[in-house]
Amino acid sequence: MAQRTAYVPQGVIPAVLLPFDIDLAIDEPSFRKHLRDVASVEGLSAITINAHSTEVASCTFDEQKRVLDIAQDEIGARLPLVNGIWADGSIEAARIARMATQGGASALLVFPPAPFTLGQSSAMALAHIKRIADATDLPLIVFQYPLATGQGYPKDTLLKMCEEVPSIRAIKDWIANVPHHEWHIRTLQNLPRPVNVLTTHSSWLLSSLVLGCNGLLSGSGSVIADLQAKLFRAVQKNDLAEAKRLNERIEPTARVFYADPFVDMHNRMKEALVLLGKLPRAVVRPPLVRIERAEVARIRQALIEAGLLDKNARDAA
Repeated sequence: MAQRTAYVPQGVIPAVLLPFDIDLAIDEPSFRKHLRDVASVEGLSAITINAHSTEVASCTFDEQKRVLDIAQDEIGARLPLVNGIWADGSIEAARIARMATQGGASALLVFPPAPFTLGQSSAMALAHIKRIADATDLPLIVFQYPLATGQGYPKDTLLKMCEEVPSIRAIKDWIANVPHHEWHIRTLQNLPRPVNVLTTHSSWLLSSLVLGCNGLLSGSGSVIADLQAKLFRAVQKNDLAEAKRLNERIEPTARVFYADPFVDMHNRMKEALVLLGKLPRAVVRPPLVRIERAEVARIRQALIEAGLLDKNARDAA
């Protein structure tokens, strides 16, 4: 299958949320509006769907296809779409890859299979990614998890994947270790066939970007895409003063979005969009549950500190 070379994942790539109705069905009108809101931000290079932020683990294959179809209809003519590949088995992952290719995605974000938490080998990782690559001509973004999860790829495995699978063009880096993260940047972006590092270290984004990442891919972009795009531009221009100023605005949101338990991060982002008047409700699918009112109040305060919500809205909300 001939490879497409027109799109290389880089720059600022928000991962959007997926709104649900009270009955837990996809709220299509709200999703369309959310897509338009995020895509209207200046300085974005793509939008990610069918990922953590869209609660992909609780979506069926048909729902994932519908999410892609809606996104293609609403913003596909304006921005490339990165479609997540979330599956425990390689055969299903390849099926999703074919669906996304046919549906007009521009790149695929490949999540590591959950069984790797019990142990993985280089051969397993290569077999998984190669089966996906054989099913599509789209560029692949390898999602690099922390090694402690069992789903992260050791350095030798990752290098072998990049060497043997030419369609790997980027990693979404969540290694959560600064020296290892810097090794990714120095090594992968300087390969004979460069592989871009897209940071997803959203709780220390400025620190990560100044190490030299060629982009960022983050669920918090569903709320603060404008701040992320401005921060990325400031770092690219070597304007440290502006980058620090923007980081001061981003920090309150990172503090509340990425608090423990970490799994509630996108739940919190939905609550933020409700507070900002951009979503009608913050419904999540089980096993996630709605967060408590005290935490919603902390999110509201963070939005005020970030300059995203007027302080008078505190009592009104």
